Amino acid sequence: MGCAKWVLVRKNGNMNVIVCVKQIPDPANPGALDASSNTLKREGKLILDESDSYGVEMALQLVAAAGGGEVSLVSMAPNSETSGLRTALAMGAAKAVLVSDPALLGSDALTTAKILAAAVTRLGGADLIIAATESSDGYTGTVPEQMAEVLGLPSVTFAKKVSVEGGMLKVNRQTEDGYDEVTCPLPALISVTAGVVEPRYPSFKGIMAAKAKPVDEVTAADLGVTLVGWAGAGQKVSSVTQAEARAAGEVIEDDGEAFAKIVTFLEGLKVI
Repeated sequence: MGCAKWVLVRKNGNMNVIVCVKQIPDPANPGALDASSNTLKREGKLILDESDSYGVEMALQLVAAAGGGEVSLVSMAPNSETSGLRTALAMGAAKAVLVSDPALLGSDALTTAKILAAAVTRLGGADLIIAATESSDGYTGTVPEQMAEVLGLPSVTFAKKVSVEGGMLKVNRQTEDGYDEVTCPLPALISVTAGVVEPRYPSFKGIMAAKAKPVDEVTAADLGVTLVGWAGAGQKVSSVTQAEARAAGEVIEDDGEAFAKIVTFLEGLKVI
């Protein structure tokens, strides 16, 4: 699959944004592994990953600030599951593309990026694509940057503040020491951190309206992406074992000289 590139001309100040959203098993319920594949079971209802709710809200605010436009969604989930997508649609997104295909079981981060990039292209592209920094059930943190490479777009990661001024993207990019001020031409792809905005709660009106909003369900073949699933990943999970219980820590009673014992302990860890 080659790089898809586009140049958009914004009309009347409108802005179109696509948000990548992941639908995950409810973290409030104990997770379970599929014995045949050693992968997380994703049966039944899936919810919107909380980390993606920030991207949806950011997109809605940017479109509102531009004076018009549309927020669309792309997602990859099994069993034609749309519960999480409907939550994002209830927040205010207009439509979605759902990639649901049994052949995708076992897909790695790069295959996921190719699938989502193809879904973005199916929507016709956008001024801006937004993703979370990482998903709550995967934590690879690589999919957004891989998508940007596949699409041939500039990418800004760890965005903690986002605005668009004069057709240019302006981002405060989170760093260990604070943040960098980054300017980037559009179209572009960004990954946002938790807390970049305060996600809204879907209203009853929004929930009802979401039921009628279009969700275009497609397969990997529909998108022209081949070598997916375990075959595309070229790997398998051979076994899963329970993590060892953490050993009990050492209790140091303060007898007036406890600080010396603590210093010795930290020196042993090469912390000081």
